[in-house]
Amino acid sequence: MLRVESVLGSRSDPAMHEAIHHLEHHHAVEFVTVAASDLDRRRLMARTDKGEEVAITLPRDQKLHDGAVLVLDHHRAVIVRAGEQRWLRFTPRSASDALELGYHAGNLHWRVRFDGEDLLVAQDGPASAYAARIEQLISGGRVEMAEEAE
Repeated sequence: MLRVESVLGSRSDPAMHEAIHHLEHHHAVEFVTVAASDLDRRRLMARTDKGEEVAITLPRDQKLHDGAVLVLDHHRAVIVRAGEQRWLRFTPRSASDALELGYHAGNLHWRVRFDGEDLLVAQDGPASAYAARIEQLISGGRVEMAEEAE
């Protein structure tokens, strides 16, 4: 089992790019696919695409990201690949509906981003679970919800 206790850098870092490129030509780059919802975790178990088990334990000041380099030496590299993040799009009908939607999203600690007047929520479970939490807004026609992929 491979134990990883820190992120060495990013695949896009110029200092690492050449070494990784060389290893790619020798088929010595392995990838660990991590669900987008797990990128904020500090501890997790995963498996590389070549089947090796990886135990990741990161310090508080580091976090995983797409392209995070976990191992880089003369023999191989192990790099994180982020899985696809699914998003829910919430479209409020008025400013007061948007304010109430934002209040609920904050209290529920949903990971959000904004697209114009729409609120996008990172989907970590079934859409119905999110709809149930703000059912009064959706059933009242005050907020429309749609699923989309990034």
